Amino acid sequence: MERDESMSLPGDALQPTADDDPRGGRARRGTKPATDAAQRTTPPHNHPANARRGAKPATDVAQRTRGAAAGVELGVQIVPTMGSAELIDTIVCAEQLGYAYCMVADEGLMLDVYAVLGAAARQTDTIRLGAVTNPYTRHPAATAAALATVDEMSGGRAFVTLVAGGTMVLNPMGLERSEPLALLDDTITALRMLWSGEPVDWQGRKLRLQDAQITTGAHSIPIWMAARGERMLSLAGSACDGLVLMVKSDLEDAISIAEKARASRASRPDRPGQQDLAPLRVYLDRLAYRPEMIDEAKHLYGYAVMDSPPRILKNLGLDEAGIAELKQAFESGGPEAVGRLITDELVAEYQIAGTPEQCRDQLQQMIAAHRLDAFFLNVISPGLDANRELMTEVAAIAAAAQPARQQQSH
Repeated sequence: MERDESMSLPGDALQPTADDDPRGGRARRGTKPATDAAQRTTPPHNHPANARRGAKPATDVAQRTRGAAAGVELGVQIVPTMGSAELIDTIVCAEQLGYAYCMVADEGLMLDVYAVLGAAARQTDTIRLGAVTNPYTRHPAATAAALATVDEMSGGRAFVTLVAGGTMVLNPMGLERSEPLALLDDTITALRMLWSGEPVDWQGRKLRLQDAQITTGAHSIPIWMAARGERMLSLAGSACDGLVLMVKSDLEDAISIAEKARASRASRPDRPGQQDLAPLRVYLDRLAYRPEMIDEAKHLYGYAVMDSPPRILKNLGLDEAGIAELKQAFESGGPEAVGRLITDELVAEYQIAGTPEQCRDQLQQMIAAHRLDAFFLNVISPGLDANRELMTEVAAIAAAAQPARQQQSH
């Protein structure tokens, strides 16, 4: 079995390249000026979705979809631990607060992600709606059809984040994570071929499609991947539209691996519609800006730390003795025992943590150093009022983290 290669979510800044834009950034998939944001994130004015709700003026849409953070868009990932009505209300609330993206984790036996996203599509106007899903619990062709449905219902706002699948999702179904790299590579190809709207006959390494055709026509749905292992990072860098990362101290190395794969890849004629643009850089973080949040993080990272590849453990500042101590604790007491050994300092290496002002400064430094395109907040607990407060506070921290010239432009 291939180890680690992609994260299950709850769960070197490079030299400029030929893709650089004139502002000193790079040509990036899906990154457009703020004046063009409305075209990228909203349905056409004559789309039925807008007929239902009423189209928003382009200037208002652009301001809302840029979120509180001009330049670095805001997103939220939600683990569906709440009821369906509360989950939909949370997505609506995120849009009202200016979040540009929402992705819902496909946790197997929790709420059905596509039913919820379809319902949310009918109650929102601008927020992009995505699923965090794996190729084991759903056949990728079924995923293609489900996402195409969400895309049709939302007027073109769907996206997907692929993961290899974790034990919490796969074990209850008796599924083994076999050859995840090959299967995810096939999944990317299959999704793009099916979203061409044409009949597909194709044999991959792990998947086969026979006269397969979705009924909703052609779609342009961005494919992101959450990755940690070197091979998955390379696949994401060479084949995906977005790269989702969630270990603060590992960002430089992870981005470097993905960028090197992008720079060295050969032409892939089996990936229809793929452009030679760098993936969006997305950083996902729980954010711990109160003492109780830091304590909560210690208990959340038992599995995450133990399932990390050696590169990440080294970047967290762990030596061989520290790693051995954590492994022994995990074997004897599981993730709870590991959580008792995780210090405040280790939490601060894994994620953004400290006072609100320290969190602001850390995010600002990360945006500048790693040229991030989006910052995603991880919402893992129920409670609409609590999550509204959390999203509001994080949006304020993210807004304050923007470079001064970007804050002044809005």
